[in-house]
Amino acid sequence: MPEQNSQTRNTSKIRIITQVLTTALKLWLRTQVTQISELEVEIKASDRQILSGRIPLVSIFATHAVYQGLLITQIQLMAENIRINIGSVIKGQPLQLLETVPVVGDLIVDEKDLNASLSSNLLSTALSDLLVKVSPTHYPEPQPIDWQEILLQNNQIILRGIKVTNSQTTPLEICLSLQLLNGHELRLANIQIKPDQGNILDDNHEYNLDLGSDVDIQELTLIPGKLVCRGRINVNP
Repeated sequence: MPEQNSQTRNTSKIRIITQVLTTALKLWLRTQVTQISELEVEIKASDRQILSGRIPLVSIFATHAVYQGLLITQIQLMAENIRINIGSVIKGQPLQLLETVPVVGDLIVDEKDLNASLSSNLLSTALSDLLVKVSPTHYPEPQPIDWQEILLQNNQIILRGIKVTNSQTTPLEICLSLQLLNGHELRLANIQIKPDQGNILDDNHEYNLDLGSDVDIQELTLIPGKLVCRGRINVNP
């Protein structure tokens, strides 16, 4: 009987630690975003693994998360072999990663959410920098552009904005298709840049975009009104 009570106490203790860890992980995730609608976290680990600070598997599901001004419609992630500061977490301190964590998952961004992100500095700056990279002759430096609209079609993206120069405004439209070359490289193909009328680039203009070694994209799909991405990214401490 005493042994059974001891086991019950240990089970309750572990359950409490798991609850504390789940809460701490949710709080940490919320600090990474400015807004989130739905957040589900599931931790799969044995008693000994939890107490050692090593978590074999964590699954995360979230909707309408805003990261640095970017609105993500839906994201589902799975992380393995996570090492955290469990001793500090139990004492009520913030959760910290102690090692780089490879995270695999699926990400969905609807067209309306992508357009709602156009006001973010991260997206608007990225689009202006992209213009410099694909056409350095005509755009040797970032231009003051008020991005107005993004259209997602079958394997094609259309960007529309207004270029402002000396109090003059000029409509600008960029059309391009996406091709996945490998896990960390995208090819922007069939690029057309139309500042008002006509295309300033040669036909079949292409540009390769390197996303870095921490990224491994396995699938990138553009369908009308939606972008779907599946792959892996390293989350560093």
